[in-house]
Amino acid sequence: MYARFAGGLVSFLRGRVTLDEARETVRERRQSRNRNFLRILERGIFDCPSSPYLWLLKTAGCEKGDIVRLLETVGLEATLRELLHAGVYVDFEEFKGRKPICRGGLTLHVGPNAFDNPHLKRCYETATTGSSGPRSRSWLDLDHLAATTCYTLLGLEVHGLRRAPTALWRPILPACTGVSNLLRSVRVGNVARRWFTPLTAADLRPSLKYAAATRWILLSGRLSGLPLPRPEPIRVEEAVQIAQWARQAVQESGSCLVRTYVSLALRVALAALDHGIDLRGVVLMGGGEPPSPAKVERIRESGARWVPTYAFTEFGHVAVGCAHPRSGNDLHLFDDGIVLVPVSQQLPGGVARDVFHFTALLPSSPKILLNVGLDDYGVVERRSCGCGLEELGFDIHLDEIHSFSKLTGEGMSLIGGEMQEILESLLPRQFGGTSFDYQLEEREDERGLTRLSLLISPDIPLPADGEKRVLEAVFSGLRKGSPAAELARAVWKETGSLSIRRERPVQSGVGKHSCFRRASR
Repeated sequence: MYARFAGGLVSFLRGRVTLDEARETVRERRQSRNRNFLRILERGIFDCPSSPYLWLLKTAGCEKGDIVRLLETVGLEATLRELLHAGVYVDFEEFKGRKPICRGGLTLHVGPNAFDNPHLKRCYETATTGSSGPRSRSWLDLDHLAATTCYTLLGLEVHGLRRAPTALWRPILPACTGVSNLLRSVRVGNVARRWFTPLTAADLRPSLKYAAATRWILLSGRLSGLPLPRPEPIRVEEAVQIAQWARQAVQESGSCLVRTYVSLALRVALAALDHGIDLRGVVLMGGGEPPSPAKVERIRESGARWVPTYAFTEFGHVAVGCAHPRSGNDLHLFDDGIVLVPVSQQLPGGVARDVFHFTALLPSSPKILLNVGLDDYGVVERRSCGCGLEELGFDIHLDEIHSFSKLTGEGMSLIGGEMQEILESLLPRQFGGTSFDYQLEEREDERGLTRLSLLISPDIPLPADGEKRVLEAVFSGLRKGSPAAELARAVWKETGSLSIRRERPVQSGVGKHSCFRRASR
């Protein structure tokens, strides 16, 4: 696998996508959505006897001919809704392998890797997400990067950033966002000039596999005549250096782009405000967590412009900010490559929200997705905005996107699994009490930064240095977990995002207790 990735990298780096090619690609995909969906069904499901979707379709009494007739009669979105109502869907915990799939009185036990695309050829295994149950593989696939780079180019074009000097403030492997953004910048013909990483070698020591992959990518770039930047450690408390680079780039070129996580973008803006640096002409672009109104307001106060993106590991880039936004989280869905069906669902606390269910239409998708609920909800509407993305047919807008179970700090998310084991087992075992005495809470502080608080019941007696020992136990537990958990540990420890508050954990819903909760400021 790694040899195929290394061998394909050179040809990937030599490829370029033009604006006309990007526009033509999405036009062709939009015209071929039904055909592309059927191709995914054929190769990724019906030709794979072990596919969980095949079991779901058989349990629902649905054959390929039934789906073809539905597509011809009611169209793609309506077909997916019909399948969903017939039980052909996978919810978040089923997809992550945390619970069996139960339909029609029958039960199917699957592992989290059961939904892997069996046809990937030039991929590299990156950080696993054991944070939500059994660990599942995550792929950096060159063919999928190439197939979705058109989204990157179209997003840059509509925001006037196609030629803008670009810097990345993203982690190194095993987090794939830094590498993937760097590789995309090559394909669009505007190689990132700097790659800043918020982690140093002292914070996170990548395994030999990841270190070798990073070196090979950079070496391949040089062999191809590309000035790929080396990752430069810039800690979060040194965010003023990013602001200074951005200001200088604007003075030299008239504009610049910094791609990073929402919280790191906020830190750049706050550093600029604190040091009197004018960020007019600077665009901060990214995702990783909801860009709350408080965060967006502070970014705009610095003079910078904010552009949100929406992506998830199971597919990649699915939406980019509107050029005429109604809010700081108004995005266009790239529905030529992925279909979203919102389903009203009761969330903890009894509130109903439209939960996103995704179906992938690209054969290069890292995961086979058919009506998969991926933990997010929000507002979905088809409307006219007058921006360049609408002209290409992308008229579905997403807004107010949130997760109903993830808690996120500095772009790093952990849910269930490893963190739940720490809260429900490790801490009670070491410090006493039960799982009801510990809870992780997400909250924004007065500057808009996302903070995580570990609530510990006052009934738990702790020694004088008890809070320090608790934090050390949490970080030690994460260090022993998956690469994703280790990455979160490194970022949270460096940024001081995780702190302890002696307070009784809060019930979520009537008589229910959750290890995680999201609180208002």
